[in-house]
Amino acid sequence: MGPLTLPALGPVYLDANGFIYSVERVEPYRTLLESLWQQARAGEFDVASSDITVLETLVKPLREGDEVVEMLLRSVFDAHEVSLIPATRELWEDAARIRADTGLKTPDALHAATALRAGCALFITNDTDFRRVEGLPVVVLDDLVEQEAEA
Repeated sequence: MGPLTLPALGPVYLDANGFIYSVERVEPYRTLLESLWQQARAGEFDVASSDITVLETLVKPLREGDEVVEMLLRSVFDAHEVSLIPATRELWEDAARIRADTGLKTPDALHAATALRAGCALFITNDTDFRRVEGLPVVVLDDLVEQEAEA
């Protein structure tokens, strides 16, 4: 796999799928994200996400009655290195503009708007649609996996 190059400054935005990959230990993504979590725990930066990530990540474990995954997700959200950013009216308006400009679905537009407002130095996802957002510093995990396959 190609390495995940993390910024020296600024928060790193993690899309909902990154939390799921980390907690549920989904490979090869969990391994790609390990350096992110190590550096964040060391205080080098915060992992940021929208509070809509709570909804997106808890649906499956709640539906399936998987209390272990539910508890693990909640503990990650409560970790000192994770900042869940509340969706304010301004963020919803930014998201509406992004959705109008790019056609992103509402939750994704809110993620993009949140990352931009928070000044995130990197936006980690596995959704290539985020590349349509101007100014969003996107890294797609599958691209890193593909780089390794080509090497």
